[in-house]
Amino acid sequence: MSDVLRLRDSGIDSVAALLARYGLQLETVADEQPIPGSYWHEDEAGIIGLSVFVRQDTPLHSVLHESCHTICMDQERRAVLHTDACGEYSEEDAVCYLQILLADYVAGFGRERALQDMDTWGYTFRLGSAQRWFQEDAEDARTWLIQHGLLTQTDEVIFRLRQT
Repeated sequence: MSDVLRLRDSGIDSVAALLARYGLQLETVADEQPIPGSYWHEDEAGIIGLSVFVRQDTPLHSVLHESCHTICMDQERRAVLHTDACGEYSEEDAVCYLQILLADYVAGFGRERALQDMDTWGYTFRLGSAQRWFQEDAEDARTWLIQHGLLTQTDEVIFRLRQT
């Protein structure tokens, strides 16, 4: 699908710098090569331990989504993480919320484009769009992030991995 921004569109530097703030390592894979740890395969990002694997054609929303899985899971799951994040529904919502916030830290991406790309890619929300969900129906995801020390009460991102 070519209607979404990909890593090659923003460059690796701002993405790598963002992930480094969490202690995550962005690992690049050669074009056309399989991406290690990719749950969805093809061009989707992969996760193994503290590494996020990508190619230049990996969608930015996928890079952020898989990174946010690693950020949001507890230490026990992160210690054995390989491909499948195995999160609960509430954690999945928190992952989506955080990926939208983190889009503002990626050069040339930003929140509005992230919301658009999520809709284009086929993320489904009961209000019909990522933007409506984020603005009108995501309070539980926001609360989850606050409760787990990943977001402040004033919506400032806390750049650390979930501890428990």
